[in-house]
Amino acid sequence: MRVIMTHENADFDAIASLLGASKLFPGAVPLLPRRVNRNCLDFLALYGAELPLIDQDDRPHGRIDRAILVDTQGLNMLKGMARDTVVDVIDHHGESANLPSGWTYSGEPLGATTTLLVEAISARGLRMSSIEATLLMLGIYEDTGSLLYESTTARDIRASAWLLERGARLAVVDKFLHHPLTPGQRELYELLMEQSETHEVGGHTIVIACAAAHGVEEEISTLAHRLRELLEPAALFVLVDLGGRIQLVARSTTDDVDVAVLAAQFGGGGHSRAAAALIEGRRMDTVREELLDMLPSIVRPSTQVSEIMSRGVQVLQADETIAAAAHRMRRTGHEGYPIVQDGKVIGLLTRRDVDRALQFEMGDAAVSQVMNVGSISVSPNDSVERLRALMIESGWGQIPVVEQDEIVGVVTRTDLITLWGAPPQASQRQDVGHLLENALSPPVLSLVHRISVQSRQMGVVPHFVGGLVRDLLLGHPIVDIDLVIEGDAIALARQVSADLGGRVRSHRQFGTAKWLLSERVWRQLGAGSPTEGNLPKSIDFVTARTEFYTHPTALPEVETSSIKPDLQRRDFTINTLAIRLDPEHWGELLDFYGGESDLTNGIIRVMHSLSFVDDPTRMLRAARLEARLGFQLDPHSERLINNALPLVRRVSGPRILHELELIFNEAEPERALSRLDQLGILRHIQSDLRYDNWIEEKYTAVRRDLDTAAWYASDSSPQAFLHMALLVYRLDSESLDQFIERLHIRRDEAQALRQSLDLRQILPALRTAKLPSEIDSLLSPYPASVLAIHWIAVDDALTRQRLLRYQFEWRHVQSEITGEDLIGMGLHPSPQFGSLLRAVRAARLDGQVSSREEEIDMVRKLLHGEGSRSDSPQRTDCPDPCD
Repeated sequence: MRVIMTHENADFDAIASLLGASKLFPGAVPLLPRRVNRNCLDFLALYGAELPLIDQDDRPHGRIDRAILVDTQGLNMLKGMARDTVVDVIDHHGESANLPSGWTYSGEPLGATTTLLVEAISARGLRMSSIEATLLMLGIYEDTGSLLYESTTARDIRASAWLLERGARLAVVDKFLHHPLTPGQRELYELLMEQSETHEVGGHTIVIACAAAHGVEEEISTLAHRLRELLEPAALFVLVDLGGRIQLVARSTTDDVDVAVLAAQFGGGGHSRAAAALIEGRRMDTVREELLDMLPSIVRPSTQVSEIMSRGVQVLQADETIAAAAHRMRRTGHEGYPIVQDGKVIGLLTRRDVDRALQFEMGDAAVSQVMNVGSISVSPNDSVERLRALMIESGWGQIPVVEQDEIVGVVTRTDLITLWGAPPQASQRQDVGHLLENALSPPVLSLVHRISVQSRQMGVVPHFVGGLVRDLLLGHPIVDIDLVIEGDAIALARQVSADLGGRVRSHRQFGTAKWLLSERVWRQLGAGSPTEGNLPKSIDFVTARTEFYTHPTALPEVETSSIKPDLQRRDFTINTLAIRLDPEHWGELLDFYGGESDLTNGIIRVMHSLSFVDDPTRMLRAARLEARLGFQLDPHSERLINNALPLVRRVSGPRILHELELIFNEAEPERALSRLDQLGILRHIQSDLRYDNWIEEKYTAVRRDLDTAAWYASDSSPQAFLHMALLVYRLDSESLDQFIERLHIRRDEAQALRQSLDLRQILPALRTAKLPSEIDSLLSPYPASVLAIHWIAVDDALTRQRLLRYQFEWRHVQSEITGEDLIGMGLHPSPQFGSLLRAVRAARLDGQVSSREEEIDMVRKLLHGEGSRSDSPQRTDCPDPCD
């Protein structure tokens, strides 16, 4: 049995996360905690019958195999749990350093855990009722202060908008977030307001509110929530004396104040933004003083001036002329300069000051006459909050940064705006259409334009997406032409085929079509010869779709959608770029998820925090893209891989094999395998798989030394199998069988892998053999593909030489006489024919016979018992026939 759990004293984010996880993990039982906040209880009293949430006393009995924790990283043990119960954590707070070994963690810093789950629900295209959407919105709104807390992210807002589109009712959200206080709560709230005090610590505003409420059992967390909304501090600490014990409730709105650390000092716990402690046997005044003493050690100073300032500032001396200052401003583009005298800041000169002075023909006057007078400056260690206050107070838009009486830089209003977050920049690639014209050959470009025109007539929108767009922007060659269509892809493919020729194969279930391009198509488009110019043989048309997963590691189910959800389902941001191809928007680059920025910066970034949970094969894909593009996983995506590693074992063997084969077919597969080893993925596929210098050397040798056309049939593609065989070359028989069974290796390749292991056992005999016929007898059972593996893998020069001579010389040696000659000698066909011909071939291999006449003579001697092969004359022109 699987259960979904959250923390006690559950708020709306916790309850909503139970619901969200239950939709993502069908079959798992979402259990309500025993203590739930009053506004949540009132909501459940009205709407709980429409929700799948179960009281703990009503849960099914039986063994609990897996627990999914949401909005918490602490587990309350239940009956039915054991030490081997699998625990998966989904939380919007950073991973705890104390998370038990073996637990998996999925999460990232967002305003609410509900947001993580809503994103996954949206990506899978799951449906929900209006009540469910409202509860999920309550989860986001309560933890983000109705999207007003600093911890709110754009993703929280997008998730809320998506819920609103699905029927979330804002009136209900408002009602339960502004639930009326009980008379006891209101009295306590007023006391806390009256006795609240404000402190500045590390550039942050900290509020401490104390009150006595002996014998009162009120829900203090709700009061802390309201105080935080009203006072808007960086952190709030509420201390309530309950008579013999003090309740501490702490809330933070910034990563710079980790309230869980402070609560732990008082024997409590929680996470960085919300924590609590029940303090026994202490006086209020001593607890308050102790809390104040702790604050400097747990409050990290806010962003410092040194992090946003510009260094190497230019200054003007007080006696420089206004005309000289104007000339410098025009040349440098600077809007202002600090004015110094004897090394001290005495004022600020702005462009506005200069322009006004020049209007009054004061170009020869000293800048000190028109500057803003003052010795205003900040230190590199000052907080941005102090800088902001100083700018407001002085009206200066540029503040000099002074360290040890020396001006070391300047900080401006623009620096603050950049810090707060500028709006997303427009794409830097304004001429994507021009890139397409350069990247595609004229016939292919003409074909795409024909599709574009037809799409407008049919009211559908074609796009290039994913890897093609990525490679186009990177300047890589365009190999395959695939189109994603907003609309009916199959209908569009059939229409262009009817106009230009070719055949269409379609799959209505998936909304896909493959247009097989004939020579007639290319001739109509001006291709001199369809076989020249590397023209594609087909084009795929795919209807825009969204995917959803019924459970982790499952294959996705799909539904028709618009282009944005189609891009959202993809693995990494760099694969979410699209180019519109309809005539009115030809070449328009669509970048909803920051893919162009990550492409520019060389970053592989996963789309959402549950992406590797949904499809663990994306881990292998990430390593392959890193290696191929020379990019790097962003730290968060790498952490998500580490957290989801145990899920690799749940993925079917054929899916793992497919991803490995893609890696084995890369130009330098060892780069991706090295990354798989670093990330721990290889050992989660099979514990004894490893990458080391030996693998690197052998893969390099494949490219450098192996003439595949000579070793293999010309129409074969041995690269993937050869790389796989070298990866498992050093496994013993049991481990090799595990590998074959785990990945469902194809029968012919499995046989070759086992033959390779057998051949490894006879390598010592191969080295000590004296005659070519002995070597032939040892190696003849093995195909060239197996021999090639060992020619690369073996380091011994003599063994490699013998493998090579067998493959290219001895394997092809045949006797000149045949069975017809034996009949001509008066023999009747019998098994003896084979023995005689094998003996003759062995003699020819060993140099004992070299002509047809010698072969016939040898047969006669064998028939008359006049000697054996060893009695035949030995050729003496090769001292060692084997070498």
